Amino acid sequence: MRRLLVSLAISLTSSGCSGPDADLPPEYRRMEVPVERLRTSEAVARGEELYEANCILCHGEGGNGRGRRSAAFATKPTRFADPAWRRQITPRRVFFVVREGLQGTPMPSWSWLSGEETWDVVAYVLTLAGDAAPEKRPSP
Repeated sequence: MRRLLVSLAISLTSSGCSGPDADLPPEYRRMEVPVERLRTSEAVARGEELYEANCILCHGEGGNGRGRRSAAFATKPTRFADPAWRRQITPRRVFFVVREGLQGTPMPSWSWLSGEETWDVVAYVLTLAGDAAPEKRPSP
């Protein structure tokens, strides 16, 4: 029984070391994802407003990746409307990229957004690929 408890403890503490967010900094891996918030139409609407004010120039209308600035980039902006992108991304990773930017790409840090505003942007961009959300994904 003791061996089982030790194995369980090791498994639970190392669960942040594997999975789709394993390479995120620890503070992001441990971050609680507000799943219910991401599902609300209010969060999506607020996220859409923030997207249109801050993201559309690069990521384009509806997340098509063809914003007015995108032609000048060697690394093209993420196409949020791409179902393949949606199937492999997690809310936590989107939050991280919005807050920290992507080194080596034109994606800047939007750390001036509040945590709530960042989650609203996440809520919106996750809707852009339609029903392409992963069927079976470990809980955030």
